[in-house]
Amino acid sequence: MAGLTEQYDFLSRRCVWVNGPIIVGAGPSGLAVGACLREQEVPFVILERADCIASLWQKRTYDRLKLHLPKQFCQLPRLPFPEDYPEYPSRKQFIDYLESYAKHFELSPRFNQSVQSAKYDETSGLWRVRAAGACAEPGNVSADVEYIGRWLVVATGENAEKVVPELEGLEEFGGDVKHVCDYKSGEAYRGKRVLVIGCGNSGMEVSLDLCDHDASPSMVIRDSVHVLPREVLGKSTFELAILLMKWLPLWLADKILLVLAWLVLGKVERFGLRRPSAGPLELKNTQGKTPVLDIGALGKIRSGDINVVPGIKRLSPGKVELVDGRLLDVDSIILATGYRSNVPQWLQGCDFFSKDGVPKSPFPNGWKGKSGLYAVGFTRRGLSGASSDAVRTAMDIGRLWGEETNVAQRIFACHRR
Repeated sequence: MAGLTEQYDFLSRRCVWVNGPIIVGAGPSGLAVGACLREQEVPFVILERADCIASLWQKRTYDRLKLHLPKQFCQLPRLPFPEDYPEYPSRKQFIDYLESYAKHFELSPRFNQSVQSAKYDETSGLWRVRAAGACAEPGNVSADVEYIGRWLVVATGENAEKVVPELEGLEEFGGDVKHVCDYKSGEAYRGKRVLVIGCGNSGMEVSLDLCDHDASPSMVIRDSVHVLPREVLGKSTFELAILLMKWLPLWLADKILLVLAWLVLGKVERFGLRRPSAGPLELKNTQGKTPVLDIGALGKIRSGDINVVPGIKRLSPGKVELVDGRLLDVDSIILATGYRSNVPQWLQGCDFFSKDGVPKSPFPNGWKGKSGLYAVGFTRRGLSGASSDAVRTAMDIGRLWGEETNVAQRIFACHRR
């Protein structure tokens, strides 16, 4: 039910009319929108630059990764996780779930379609989306395709491109340097001295994985960070936070969470982990910064298996000079420095998104722009936030599509009479 009509313009560029929304991105956000639209019988097309769905999960995650939140907070709309899945599904289980989700709702993205530009045409009142790359279809010879439609759904998410910091002396270092998106397992680093730059959930978990494979990790912590236990008395910390926010003001919920973290984890400051002045929930709401949910890395920091170090001053052959003057011998560097949105690179003539590629309007109002523009997966609230956006977007488009279809049918009926 794609609702596509194809033709060629005078430049022999393939043009595709989409009788419904154009969805950019076949990750969890794009799949969720497609499923909700399918339920309302609205035609659509999903464009994906990779050759598979959820390419971040399939190609840019490490082997030991598990969902950091309980599965009920990570399932997509209209289809729960299988009952036999554990509380925190593994990377493979989550990918299997997404594959079954796409199959269940008959979602068939157009793969290898890298969107180069998307612009709203004021004259026609339509979105023109230009994509490069060949569709995986028999007989297709055109590499440059323009999709034209009434609505555009941006579902590329907050983690489309890796962030690589500028490090003085990087060219001189000489050792192996890779972003965490290319890291798979600590097996390749057995016996090596590894510097992990970044102390978020990925940095902590990679450092733990390196320890488990007999490597010697040092983790760079430049800024303050909130570390919370993943569970308190068998209850998910995330679930507890939601419960607290439902009944208490944010500042009090933060206080309670920090007291519980102190009771479970102890005083983490003595291990070089400074807590921010703002609470974890306040930081998440105002800046989108996610607290670290500890799954064992803190114990390795306590034992000295993970060495915590301050910021980097510069790199030299086989060494790292720290801001406190110390020199470390290092064989490899892993950049756990996160990801960012790539929307500013291709969405043109639109002020709905900031220069950082996220909607300017804060949650929960950042899902709908002007002229048929929608954003899904930019809430900084994980998969549950993306699911909420997807449901709202599909309902809104479904209503508009139904209204326009009814008008068209009435006009056609008048012409026949």
